Amino acid sequence: MSDIPLAKNQPFTLRVQGMDCGGCERKVESALKRLRYVESVSASAVAGSVQLTAQDGDVLLRQEIESTITALGYRIIDETSAAHDAGEATPWWQSPKGRLVIVSGALLTLAWVLKFVWPDLGTWPFVAATVVGLVPIVQRAWQALRLGNPFTIEMLMSIAALGALAINAAAEAAVVVFLFAVGEMLEGVAAAQARRSISALSKLTPSTARLLEQGEAREVSAASLVPGQRVQVRPGDRLPCDGTIVDGRSHIDESPVNGESMPREREQGESVFAGTVNLDGVLEVEVTRSAENNTIARVIKLVEEAQAAKAPVARFIDRFAFFYMPAVVAVALLVAIVPPLVSSMLWSESIYRALALLLIACPCALVISTPAAIAAGLSVGARNGLLMKGGAVLEQLGKLKRVALDKTGTLTAGMPTVTDVEGLEADSSGADVLRLAAALEQGSSHPLAVAIGNYARHQGVQVPAVQAGHALSGQGVAGQVEGRELMLVSPRYLQRFAARPSGWDARIEALETQGKSLAVLLENEQPLGLIALRDEPREDARSGLQALERLGVSVVMLSGDNARTVAAIGEQLGIEAEGELMPEDKAQRVRQWQAQGLGPVGKVGDGINDAPALAAAEVGIAMGSGTDVALETADAALLKNRVRGIAEMISLSRATMRNVKTNVVLALGFKAFFLVSTALGITGMWVAVMADTGATVLVTLNALYLLRYRFNDIS
Repeated sequence: MSDIPLAKNQPFTLRVQGMDCGGCERKVESALKRLRYVESVSASAVAGSVQLTAQDGDVLLRQEIESTITALGYRIIDETSAAHDAGEATPWWQSPKGRLVIVSGALLTLAWVLKFVWPDLGTWPFVAATVVGLVPIVQRAWQALRLGNPFTIEMLMSIAALGALAINAAAEAAVVVFLFAVGEMLEGVAAAQARRSISALSKLTPSTARLLEQGEAREVSAASLVPGQRVQVRPGDRLPCDGTIVDGRSHIDESPVNGESMPREREQGESVFAGTVNLDGVLEVEVTRSAENNTIARVIKLVEEAQAAKAPVARFIDRFAFFYMPAVVAVALLVAIVPPLVSSMLWSESIYRALALLLIACPCALVISTPAAIAAGLSVGARNGLLMKGGAVLEQLGKLKRVALDKTGTLTAGMPTVTDVEGLEADSSGADVLRLAAALEQGSSHPLAVAIGNYARHQGVQVPAVQAGHALSGQGVAGQVEGRELMLVSPRYLQRFAARPSGWDARIEALETQGKSLAVLLENEQPLGLIALRDEPREDARSGLQALERLGVSVVMLSGDNARTVAAIGEQLGIEAEGELMPEDKAQRVRQWQAQGLGPVGKVGDGINDAPALAAAEVGIAMGSGTDVALETADAALLKNRVRGIAEMISLSRATMRNVKTNVVLALGFKAFFLVSTALGITGMWVAVMADTGATVLVTLNALYLLRYRFNDIS
């Protein structure tokens, strides 16, 4: 038992082994809710966890909680064991439920052989097979009853099997117990598969790192790394931390984190993430986040929190199941008592039908139908860089009718790039202007200077050296390049240095109308040419917006940038755009649309100024490169930093809800059909067990099929 106290009024999570279905969840939740000071409980069979909030924080309460879970037949495990169980598949025949299937099946087979060889032997071999298989079931039923939960599948199974023995249906009782064991084993296998699929992220970060100290590398635990330390990452190694490259250049496979299929070249000064793979160069990386706060850890935490947050449809199913089981038990009592009193039906026949009805009463398939699909959808999203903080968010995403997007860093890359380079004199070409401007900007960290330098490098331009380079306060830069006195200034300061050439004003106005920033190159106060720069739309911006349009979602751009730039980008992308908005203005626009019935509304952004609108929208989506405030405020995050990811989230939400509806129809359809057929005496007890456990396994497998989802319908 743990001697660690609880955090008062703060949620905490316990890893629980052995929960495999919705019935398990309900048993655990029902028992824990009866404990003193326990305020809320949410059990997840798919995640293998129980999340609680307590009004008190003493050690004894935690021990009482753990004792209650253990008394129900489940086992508390630590994070290391949970990760091991998620990654290592235990063969079914080595599990307790698997061993019970083998023993029960062997005894049942032996009983049939003995009956065939010695017909006069009687039913005792079947009684023995029933009792051996029933013992662990009765134990779990008694434990749940002691903790105040009489309506469990184990209790119903125990009553049905013992009742069958009482009416001399020992052979059928043995078959029922065996089929129940098989069904539980299959549920365990399916749930374990779901947990492995969802928990695969925990194995992405390597356990060790090569820490650099005084130029020497030594191997240390990756969990021990702290911000400021430096690590060496060799080709083929996974990055052990989030960090910034301080030396080296390499292609990085980021698909484990964000699902991006093509490796990206990263160089000095750029950020890299834990769990990604260094492909072809030695890197020296400075740690920026500790192990418990790196990208992988944050993703895992978000997914775990998401699994605990039930969707509205899941909460409805839970409420329905709460009344469903007692209602079916009441119907079974009526079926047992009424027919012999009003007709010539034998008591043994009516009791048999009632016992069969009890086996259908457990709503396992119905209860697991929704969380299994939701968990699978969240897992697919996480694998593809789409993080959603709960089933409610996943459900709501598919209902969005309008999405508002920020401009800078969301629709655009968030950094300026060169769009135009023009020479104004006959002897001044664009290439010459670029070469001289890049020389003047050497060593500057200004975004425009960096953009000009990067563009020159990508164009293969040989940049000459600059002498006596210096900044012109608030105006630009100046210096000597190849013996020439040069300046690079903004057009608004141009009149201080040179007369404007013919047609100059019209050209500048045309470029600035397109939302571009300009830098003019001067020699001896005479213009040689100009360079235009703009924060350009992301490569996938247009296709991402088109994908949203195909899904029937309207798009509006809301930005704090100047109206001319916003209008130019909006026109280029073909969407409605509004600029010069303060943070509260963006939130107000969202609320106006909601009041006008244009919602549900989604808001996408990456900065602190987007936080109010993210909170106001039904679904707030943060770009993964955004600020921590935006990420914390948002309901979802796009790790890929791609506009197309918004459409992928909506598409995945709709696919998940279709899966949920299919599962509910399957579960209710099976129940309804076999309730009627059993009440009429058409199907017996063993068919009832197959219907119950079969439906549970079927809906779980259907949910797991969602793990293979591909985003083809938005192409």
